[in-house]
Amino acid sequence: MRTESRFEQYDLDIVLPAPLVARNERFVLDERIGADGSVLKALDIAEVDALCDRIVAAGYESVAIGFIHSYLNGTHEKAVRDRLLARKPDISVSVSSEVSPQMREFQRFNTVCANAFVKPLMASYLNRLVGRLTEEGTRCPVFMIHSGGGLISVESAIEFPVRLLESGPAGGAIFAAHIASRYGLDQVLSYDMGGTTAKICLIENQAPKTSKTFEVARTWRFKKGSGMPISIPVIEMVEIGAGGGSIATIDSMRQIRVGPHSAGSEPGPACYGRGGANPTVTDADLILGRLDPDEFAGGAMKLDRPASHQAMNATIASKLDTDIATAAYGLSEVVDENMSNAARMHAVENGKELSEFTMIAFGGAAPIHAARLCEKLGMSELLIPPGAGVGSAIGFLRAPFGFESVRSAYSRLNRFDAEAINQTISDLIAEATSFVRSGAPDADPDLECTAYMRYVGQGWEVPVTIEVRDYVDADGGLFRRLFDEQYAHFFGRVIDGLDVEIVSWSLRASSKVAPPPRIGRTERQRLRRWSGTREIFDVQEGVFQTASIVSRADMRPGDWVAGPAVITERETSTIITASREVVMQADGCLLVRAKQVA
Repeated sequence: MRTESRFEQYDLDIVLPAPLVARNERFVLDERIGADGSVLKALDIAEVDALCDRIVAAGYESVAIGFIHSYLNGTHEKAVRDRLLARKPDISVSVSSEVSPQMREFQRFNTVCANAFVKPLMASYLNRLVGRLTEEGTRCPVFMIHSGGGLISVESAIEFPVRLLESGPAGGAIFAAHIASRYGLDQVLSYDMGGTTAKICLIENQAPKTSKTFEVARTWRFKKGSGMPISIPVIEMVEIGAGGGSIATIDSMRQIRVGPHSAGSEPGPACYGRGGANPTVTDADLILGRLDPDEFAGGAMKLDRPASHQAMNATIASKLDTDIATAAYGLSEVVDENMSNAARMHAVENGKELSEFTMIAFGGAAPIHAARLCEKLGMSELLIPPGAGVGSAIGFLRAPFGFESVRSAYSRLNRFDAEAINQTISDLIAEATSFVRSGAPDADPDLECTAYMRYVGQGWEVPVTIEVRDYVDADGGLFRRLFDEQYAHFFGRVIDGLDVEIVSWSLRASSKVAPPPRIGRTERQRLRRWSGTREIFDVQEGVFQTASIVSRADMRPGDWVAGPAVITERETSTIITASREVVMQADGCLLVRAKQVA
């Protein structure tokens, strides 16, 4: 039944994700916690013991416990865990009131099941990792980055491994936020394109946008609602099946489709010469002149241009009765349009206008496509930082010790209960700071609190940032004013005559990180001479043009090059389209912008 919603309204054969736990392995107990957290029906200890004996006898390795309304009162869940561990101390147990103490039963149960599903495996893997590092002589502590963009201890990661989902891309968002802080940019779109996917994230006031839910295991890979919801704090990103290895096909309507299938690294794109026979985004980039077949990866790998031509002709050009260059051009435009459409939709959902944003691009493939995306989105400026090919890894090194605690605690503003709200905030502070201090014992963490509020009767909430302090009953008006401001920001108006309710809370604690030194823009000073030229296809102009080739290592602050141009480096190449120019900045970033009038 899930949430009774259909992600594809008219598909009679709709396929939902398979549940992690089969129906015959889900057991029930005759107990009930009320919607206010009171015990309506107490546990029957004899029934609990009988169920525990059944679970132990069946030989289960991991157990998830989730009861109705336990997010308000987890005593029943914890009691069952204690009885189970008393019988089998080595069994892995995950409790929903600790993993995700939030309302909405389907999302919470799904999250605790996911945690239980991977907990034994992650515990084994992480313990072996720490053990091997110790054997090799490593004496420093080991930490993990979590989905919210902070560092946690290995022990915390073992207990809540579901928090590690999508933690890799979170490093890229932190990397982009660091660059934004350095330049004093308050509106940034981070764009990370690698081998299989592209990820887009909004960064405002030098902080990535976060969410308290996201989806995994989508049956329609990029269709919202087709996956299993996970209720944990996460850096909010939009993922598109558009990476260098994404495979292109022709559908029944003779349209080019790209992804979600990928050639991966083995065999990889056809141009790798390792047996790949399908045309990919990388093959199109090679055909269009964006990649140098002799200098790929700094010359460590030679690309096979004839193999790209053959794959493109067999799968795309011959079926569309067109030439190979036009087929590659079409493939590239489909990819770029998919990414720009996703970025537009993400911006609209958040009430933003992307023409006011600066793009920061990283990942092996992003600098190749970023300038074209800026043209499509009407964005005037783009930054390509040094080390862009490994931006996510650099972001890991800059992440703070941080943890975001979440909890559902219902209250109405017309009967504002300051004492209950203060207790909720105090509990969240204690939980979040304990995780931070497990990695940074002397930390005096920064605290940021969010109340998720809505008009009574609405189905979803608006996040409202509030000050971390003790409140009094007279502050109900302050909460109403903050909600009205945020609601009007999203929807353009407020609704008179309706009361407002607070549904959930989150509090993020993070160790203090020194802000990077601010730097000013470096304007163009010297026209950089190029080392050579080659023909590249300019999509906006629709023709091949002679482009200057400049090594990034040879550029100095103030050097500039007018497009069309290719800025080469070992990890990637930056394509400067005919409508753009590039200026080297003092910190090594490439500022790509619309051409300036001389």
